[in-house]
Amino acid sequence: MEEKINTLISLCQDNRYTEKEMERINKAIEFASKEHEGMFRKNGEVYLVHPIEVATIVANLNVDAETVIAALVHETVDHGSSSFDELGELFGDDVKSIVVSLTKVNRLHLLDASESSSLYLRKVLVALSEDVRVIILKLAGRVHNLRTNEGLSKEKQKQKALETWNVLIPIAHRLGINQLKSELEDLSFRYLKPEIYTDIEAELPAPREELESILNEMIEQIVELLRDNNIKFEIKGRVKSVSSLYNKLSNGKKWGDIYDILGIRIICEEESECYMIIGLIHSLYRPIPKRFKDYIAMPKGNSYQSLHTGVFGINGYPIEVQVRTKEMNEIAEHGVASHWSYKEKNSRQIQSVMEQKLQMFRNTIEANSDELTDDDAFVDNIEQELLSSSIYVFTPKGDVVELPNGSTPIDFAYRIHSKVGDTTVGAIVNDQMVPLDYKLNDNDIIKIMTDKNSTPNKDWINFVKTTAAKSKIKAYFSKKDKEEYITRGKELLERELRRQKLSIQDALTDDHQDKVLKDLKLGSFDEVYLSIGSLRYTPLYIANLLFEDKRNVQDLLIDKIMNNTNVFKTNYKNDIIVSGCDDILVNLASCCKPVFGEDIVGYITKGQGITVHRATCQNIKNVSTRLIDVSWNLTKSDDMKQYVSKMTLITNGLNNSVLDIVTKATLRNVSVSSINELNKNGVTYYDMLVKVHNKDDLDLFIDEIKTLPFVEDVRRS
Repeated sequence: MEEKINTLISLCQDNRYTEKEMERINKAIEFASKEHEGMFRKNGEVYLVHPIEVATIVANLNVDAETVIAALVHETVDHGSSSFDELGELFGDDVKSIVVSLTKVNRLHLLDASESSSLYLRKVLVALSEDVRVIILKLAGRVHNLRTNEGLSKEKQKQKALETWNVLIPIAHRLGINQLKSELEDLSFRYLKPEIYTDIEAELPAPREELESILNEMIEQIVELLRDNNIKFEIKGRVKSVSSLYNKLSNGKKWGDIYDILGIRIICEEESECYMIIGLIHSLYRPIPKRFKDYIAMPKGNSYQSLHTGVFGINGYPIEVQVRTKEMNEIAEHGVASHWSYKEKNSRQIQSVMEQKLQMFRNTIEANSDELTDDDAFVDNIEQELLSSSIYVFTPKGDVVELPNGSTPIDFAYRIHSKVGDTTVGAIVNDQMVPLDYKLNDNDIIKIMTDKNSTPNKDWINFVKTTAAKSKIKAYFSKKDKEEYITRGKELLERELRRQKLSIQDALTDDHQDKVLKDLKLGSFDEVYLSIGSLRYTPLYIANLLFEDKRNVQDLLIDKIMNNTNVFKTNYKNDIIVSGCDDILVNLASCCKPVFGEDIVGYITKGQGITVHRATCQNIKNVSTRLIDVSWNLTKSDDMKQYVSKMTLITNGLNNSVLDIVTKATLRNVSVSSINELNKNGVTYYDMLVKVHNKDDLDLFIDEIKTLPFVEDVRRS
């Protein structure tokens, strides 16, 4: 244990953390040691090994000190006696926030092998991880768990590997953290496809030990060559992982077409030395034709630069050699994590690269949150934008912009600035005029032509790729429509006042306007105009509210209902029938949230039309006036429409699992909008908002929930 701690301290010192940061890291080590004292992991190791190893893994990524501290204390709440508040007091709000989010993520697990389960978990991971350090810690923790999961059952090992493969590896790839991604791939593959793993190992051109011996002999020869030429360098070698070989073979490659089973990486000081080293390598070994690639002059992506070559090495084995500088290697291996290590070096390009990656996460999450996108649409957007392949394009000044594959010049324009997107009139790609729905490619140079008098086109929504672009186009037209509705509403109200031979000036005094705003619970009279223009309220309804000497609007509404009670009508437009009337504002009560098929009753409100309550609602239990008969429109049943219902689960506090609740909901085709855990007098409650199609679906879901061993009762709110 002492050796592991010393290794971590040494790494942190290499990362040049300040003296104050080192004091906090040592304090975190002492705190974790105390919290985990006497505890052991399932494989028999002292429990402290896990946080120390996770901290070591992230320290190897050159992250900031806060991430290392969070790694050290991240298990002290769930597997210790500390609290989130205590962590905040001892180590600061940043560490507390990271640990809170990581704890939530760690409590989620894959339901099964189905794609829907993995997408659900992936969605939650992304949503919780507004701070990318949470994901970095999650990846590091999983690396150590897979290295040491021999204490778990075979089934549990496979389940962890499946979760890693479906969820964590794509995110690691998207963030460019290749160092962790590669190890996670190989560790997972060993558990998921053990037979294929063994077969690929057997198909290697020689036993792995022999290949490693050849690799080491070549490294010795290259070391001597570079030292003779006074080049400072680091050198590493590897035999390609089984999972990487499997991916190549799965994509149609044959064994004879794979030239990088053996690989050597050389890291030097200067960019010019990269080219010199390649020349020296070619003088020592015969190059393989067409295997030299210059990703320094022409980057493979805005987070990757290197020189690659293939040579025939000892015994004629083909070997790939990569040469890059330290900075290039940092970005290639650590991706987003290198954002912190290079922040102080004023490397504008590196900061831009990493900020773009994080901003793509934020943009997609915020855009989907703003639009209240449903689960399937959210997952689809995450899949298409965050976890798909990317392209890297350039502005005319040479700045790099990362976009999802399939993006258009409009996506590019909105990535630059909302104003640029809104005023785009054309695009020039690689000195050629292209249509605005043109699909961009890697390394395209894009110039956007704008006109300050131009505005977005609604058709753009049909072909843009990024969620941010779609959201900004919709926002523009939403604002424009709102302005048109306000203008229309003002005209309609004034026309109604003139029809009644009323003075507009007398009608719209400040007192009259204030009365209407109070009655309708609105913030400004523009909102009143908006309500008229969007047909929520009629001009007559508002005109009647403006004057005290007019008949009470509620009385007018009651009269209208009473005069229609004997009218037989079958073509109602609304979900709810109100005594033969089809043009009355109807709202579902927020207090009891009735769903389709339940017994309901209507209440005539002041200025808000009819509010529909469940017949058993406590808020109308003692009401005797202004109640009217309402019923569900059975001819307008819509299998796609969902109704919100609120319920409270009372539990016995034993082995509670939110995941079990969500699983029951999924099986019953019920959407869970939110779950809040409450603890009162030692009893654990869950307040839930769910969406169901009708009363039958809700009743079946409640019956399913009651079968859970930790649920004692379910109550509708």
